[in-house]
Amino acid sequence: MAASTVDFGFGTQIRKSPFFDATVRWGAKDFSVYNHMYIPRDFGDPEQNYWNLVDKAILCDVAVERQVEITGPDAAKFTQLLTPRDLSQCAVGQCKYVLITNADGGILNDPVLLRLAENHFWLSLADSDVLLWAQGVAVNSGLEVTITEPDVSPLQLQGPQSGHIMQALFGDSVADLRYYWLQEMELEGIPLIVSRTGWSSELGYEIYLRDGTRGDELWERIMEAGRDYGLAPGHTSSIRRIEGGMLSYHADMDIHTNPYELGLDRLVNLDADTDFIGRDALQKIQSSGVTRKQVGLEIISPAFKGPNTTFWSVNSNAETIGKVTSAVYSPRLEKNIALAMVSADAATVGTALEVELPGGNAQAMVIDKPFYDPKKSITKT
Repeated sequence: MAASTVDFGFGTQIRKSPFFDATVRWGAKDFSVYNHMYIPRDFGDPEQNYWNLVDKAILCDVAVERQVEITGPDAAKFTQLLTPRDLSQCAVGQCKYVLITNADGGILNDPVLLRLAENHFWLSLADSDVLLWAQGVAVNSGLEVTITEPDVSPLQLQGPQSGHIMQALFGDSVADLRYYWLQEMELEGIPLIVSRTGWSSELGYEIYLRDGTRGDELWERIMEAGRDYGLAPGHTSSIRRIEGGMLSYHADMDIHTNPYELGLDRLVNLDADTDFIGRDALQKIQSSGVTRKQVGLEIISPAFKGPNTTFWSVNSNAETIGKVTSAVYSPRLEKNIALAMVSADAATVGTALEVELPGGNAQAMVIDKPFYDPKKSITKT
């Protein structure tokens, strides 16, 4: 859909972010819908957006990452109820990547959790309605909590120059902010939460605006601070996130996927003295094992023109044994890479497979993931 501040979109049921007009001014050409909001998806050539990210820095409107805010005397106990990850050691000011599971152990969302105070949490969401889930769980929990969606809209400032830009905005002390930690800040009176997180596998920050009336002002101040560092407006890069093995909800996982299939055992703490939804189911899955696993693939074919828009069948000996969930051509690695869910007996690195592409079948091989910087050393710099 083409961008216009005069005539755009589906009406008031799809919300615009506080940065919407700024992104249009700065060249956003097309949008899609995520968490019932518009998200910019096109600032021109996606490969150039990728190089802008990995060489310098980009600023992305990710206000679609809505926050589920959990407060009240029992907020910590209730938040633990939602996730199999042990939160007992999560300090105030810390962030955690977590999974939200249902009673069957299926994944409902994979948010970043932010702990703002002892009994004050945000779940920074992927694309699904966890606000409704959490409110429903709260009704029958017997716990004293309040579940709301606050006026909070994040931006992502990502790339190797993002640290210098943040210091230009906030001073040298921001360099002390550790990976997956947050800090409450102000920028000339604009109330913010800043975290060392992001969906890019690059050094980066998320800047959570706490006053939606000041979105345009915040966007312009960041772009001005980044002028000397090559900052460009951009959108989340499918190329870079797949290189980094980062998952996309509804693509690489859904309500029918469990953490063990994704190799995310570290996010399930069955030995901890905690109660959470899906514990019994996940215990059974751990004991019995899984029949399918997520793998990385290299697909031998001409360079893909863009990411896949359908699930491609994965075959072995003429039998369908899985599907490609996310695929893209990496200009840095100079090959087609993909995340796929396949039968467990076909998940060994080096296994030869076949993928049904729209233009015909192609050979593929199971390879290690993440495909680039597997130890995440860039993000932790």
